[in-house]
Amino acid sequence: MLRDLKEFELHIAEHGRVDSHELEALHRLIYADGKVNREEADFLVVIHKRVRVRNQAFEQFFYKAIKDHILANGKISAGEAEWLRQMLFHDGKIDDEERRFLHQLKGEAQEVSPEFEALYKECMKQPPERHTSG
Repeated sequence: MLRDLKEFELHIAEHGRVDSHELEALHRLIYADGKVNREEADFLVVIHKRVRVRNQAFEQFFYKAIKDHILANGKISAGEAEWLRQMLFHDGKIDDEERRFLHQLKGEAQEVSPEFEALYKECMKQPPERHTSG
C-alpha cells in the first residue's frame, strides 16, 4: 500500500501508469482532509505529466481533483488562471480533454478573473490536436 505522496511519485516514475488500486490509494491521500490544496494539486500535475499510459479513470480523477482545488471558493483568480496556464501549456498544446476541463471550470465557477477569460478564449481558439499515424 502506498503511504505517502513521495512514495506514490516514485512508483509512478518506475511504472508509468496508475492502476485501479493505486488510484484508490491516491484518492485517499489527496482527499484525506476532504479538499485538495495547492501542494496536492501541484503533485497531481507532476504525476499527470509522468504517467505514460493514461486510463479514463485516472484522467477523470485528475481533472476532478484539479477542479475541486481551483473552485474551492467558487472563484478563479488571476493567480489560479496563471497556474492553470502553466499546467495546460506544459506540452505546448491544448487537447480536447483540456478544453472540456476549461469549459467545465467556466460553467461551474461563480466568478472568473479577466486572466481566466483570456486563457479560456486562447485555448478555445487554438487548433485541435491532430493525430497522425506512422
